[in-house]
Amino acid sequence: MEGGAAQYNPRTVEEVFKDFTGRRAGMIKALTTDVEDFYQQCDPEKENLCLYGYPSEQWEVNLPAEEVPPELPEPALGINFARDGMQEKEWLSLVAVHSDAWLLSVSFYFGARFGFDRADRKRLFNMMNDLPTIYEVVTGVAKKKVKDKSTVSNHSSNKSKSNSKTGKYSKPQVKDEDDGFDEEEEDEHGDTLCGACGENYASDEFWIFCDMCERWFHGNCVKITPAKAEHIKQYKCPSCSNKRIRP
Repeated sequence: MEGGAAQYNPRTVEEVFKDFTGRRAGMIKALTTDVEDFYQQCDPEKENLCLYGYPSEQWEVNLPAEEVPPELPEPALGINFARDGMQEKEWLSLVAVHSDAWLLSVSFYFGARFGFDRADRKRLFNMMNDLPTIYEVVTGVAKKKVKDKSTVSNHSSNKSKSNSKTGKYSKPQVKDEDDGFDEEEEDEHGDTLCGACGENYASDEFWIFCDMCERWFHGNCVKITPAKAEHIKQYKCPSCSNKRIRP
């Protein structure tokens, strides 16, 4: 199922955290940039299906492990059965919540197995807690928190207008006294989270703004370069582009 993952056993806090971030990135990808593919794979006509995230930042929809007890804690079972019985946003949010719970259970399974003491468990949790949850990324709650904290949206709007292309914003690599982008504003943009990977802004990265869901994305995460962005009048992220009316 996981291609040899049973032999992969992170033993230190750093290794477990790396395992956590890899699995988390894969699951976020399934619920955002790859959401159309994920939706199609979760066919309610199939048997009980689970969403797995792997340390390689890949994801998979598959049947649960056959062995009892399983090598690792199992994700929520039967996520496909609820797909057509609720609004897509609500369904994705539900899967996201269960995915967060599964990630924690896997990480602390490794911690228990390899004898993490109280200090190690606390350090591991704090490292994981510094990242927004999958639920926060998928629902945009993380972005709302940033707005409340630093009024990022106002700065983003001003910057996008200054680029004369609504929704496109290339974060400057070098700031000087003449560029009109002061240190306080850069600090506030540092709290902006990518709608695809959930990671923070870095000053040397190109970002693009989705005019539909009003979230920022790393150009690399959505495969948009600054050159491509110049020819886009209104940008839609992969998730918004793939949305269609569900019955």
